[in-house]
Amino acid sequence: MKTLISATLRAFTDPGLQPTRLPAPLDTLVSHLQSLALLAARLYVAKVFFMSGLVKLHDWSATLALFNDYYQVPLLPPTLAAYMGAGGELVIPVLLVLGLAGRFAGAGLFVVNLMAALSLPAEDLSPAGEFQHILWGVLALVIALWGAGRWSVDRLLFKPAAGRSH
Repeated sequence: MKTLISATLRAFTDPGLQPTRLPAPLDTLVSHLQSLALLAARLYVAKVFFMSGLVKLHDWSATLALFNDYYQVPLLPPTLAAYMGAGGELVIPVLLVLGLAGRFAGAGLFVVNLMAALSLPAEDLSPAGEFQHILWGVLALVIALWGAGRWSVDRLLFKPAAGRSH
């Protein structure tokens, strides 16, 4: 009974750092669930931004008009901001879905999301819209900090050497 209580306490108080304090079977399960969560975050954030990029391409003249007249992108001329925004929303999500350069892709979409949120006039950002940008930003930041996970091209290309833990 004491062993069960001790293992349960370790499981609930493990900070998520390597090496883990979890019992081996639970550590394996948690590792797979973490990769599943990272994959879900990658797919969700990629879809949101890719679809936004497609909308921009669908009516490019309207996109340019929005960037010229409505969005207030700091430091960039409106036309350059439109090209960079649409390009980032179309290219970076593909990297994210594949899990290729996952940390770069997560950081890239974090920046795209931040610029989008900062570019909207404050009075036009509803609480629901603000929540969405926060959610997307947190998910992109998680990917940037933890990487694409086990189910990614990054993992296939850069597997740890045998005998090395990771």
